[in-house]
Amino acid sequence: MSQTDDRSHPLPDSAQDAARAARAPHTPQTEAPSYRLAFTDTDFLLREELRPVRLQLELLKPQMLMDEHGITSTVVIFGGARIPSPERAGQARTPELGALSHFYTEAREFGRLMTERSLAGGGHDLVICTGGGPGVMEAGNLGAQDAGGRSIGLSIVLPHEQSPNAYVTPDLCFNFHYFAIRKMHFLMRARAITVFPGGFGTLDELFEALTLIQTRRMARVPLILFGGDFWREIVNWQALARAGTISEADLDLLHFVETAAEAAAIIDDWPHDNG
Repeated sequence: MSQTDDRSHPLPDSAQDAARAARAPHTPQTEAPSYRLAFTDTDFLLREELRPVRLQLELLKPQMLMDEHGITSTVVIFGGARIPSPERAGQARTPELGALSHFYTEAREFGRLMTERSLAGGGHDLVICTGGGPGVMEAGNLGAQDAGGRSIGLSIVLPHEQSPNAYVTPDLCFNFHYFAIRKMHFLMRARAITVFPGGFGTLDELFEALTLIQTRRMARVPLILFGGDFWREIVNWQALARAGTISEADLDLLHFVETAAEAAAIIDDWPHDNG
């Protein structure tokens, strides 16, 4: 049976009609914007009123493709795009940033360790997922490649040009317009969330995940912060508890580590049904 015949209904599919419409004679009527098929009309899809449709498309496309590739769970790596690899530490914009370069090494090692665990189970669980950019994200994807496995990159269109790093698995490299939908995809399959030193974007991702877990809008998963000194300096966690704006128990949602091995051990020991 041909692909054309192997359908659940007798009607022509959208691809067939798109091809037929493209072969229509060129007349004032067929060349008018109103005549274009709605689902092939980019100008129409980009209209303000179509935002709900675009939101749905950005949710569906990565979801469907990850399903097709058998991705059942991920390990998320958040962290700064500006953190250099150790060999480039001397080129960092500040000495303090250069001193954080060892976290590039740890992110790469963590990506490798998690991917080895993923491959041992068939390669569908614990798949590394990053923001697809440079710095810590690049290191995580590189570590997955070191282990011979796949990794995901969730990029976003930014005002300055930024291509996905070279280590994201091409078939699992996505690009987003909506930050909110991108953040949903980071967390929808997450079995663990790791956060390396970073800037505003990293803080945003950390506190979004932390809030969802605290309010039980998301099942509790390991939330692991690399670099205790960094995180305790930029956020006075204990002051929040003393002020009563969070509870002492909320501090238990955070795990501080320095090395990839420590983070991997927390994930290994985490009960899968912990919610």
